[in-house]
Amino acid sequence: MMQAARQGPTGERDYCLILLAFRHGMRISELLDLHYHDLDLHEGRVNVRRLKNGFSTIHPLRFDEREAIERWSLVRAGWKAADKTDALFISRRGTALSRQQAYRIIRSAGENAGTVTHTHPHMLRHACGYELAERGTDTRLIQDYLGHRNIRHTVRYTASNAARFAGIWERNNLLEEKDQKTKNEITD
Repeated sequence: MMQAARQGPTGERDYCLILLAFRHGMRISELLDLHYHDLDLHEGRVNVRRLKNGFSTIHPLRFDEREAIERWSLVRAGWKAADKTDALFISRRGTALSRQQAYRIIRSAGENAGTVTHTHPHMLRHACGYELAERGTDTRLIQDYLGHRNIRHTVRYTASNAARFAGIWERNNLLEEKDQKTKNEITD
């Protein structure tokens, strides 16, 4: 989907938009509310201002995200009225991107990538949560990262992750270490 987004005259913008939406689990309104003053490319940070009463946080920007923002910014500078707004994502006319435009960008990238489902912006937020869970990220950390006030909204990502049980009975597991100590005490 990422490579499909890079096609066409708006490809750098579309790629950057989808990358940041996925990587930071942003709602579409949070993404479209990003401004240059929310970014610190030198330090590699983005201020994610959560909506729906969520916790706003500072997220690290990975190298590929910083590169995508820089590439998009070079293209953006040549667009009409780009200097009139601090909004990160703008239309070719220089106005802030609308929710409908962002929805079409994401849907189109999904179609061009051949996804089976009807791709929409909130899927990227869910994909972020599921990916973090698959990587074994602590549920509380996912909660904070996505800005959830209630852990119940986060648990859906970890509940379907079978990998969370991997290694539960490995030698370095605390429970097994206690069992081994008990066995050693009995045989001594």
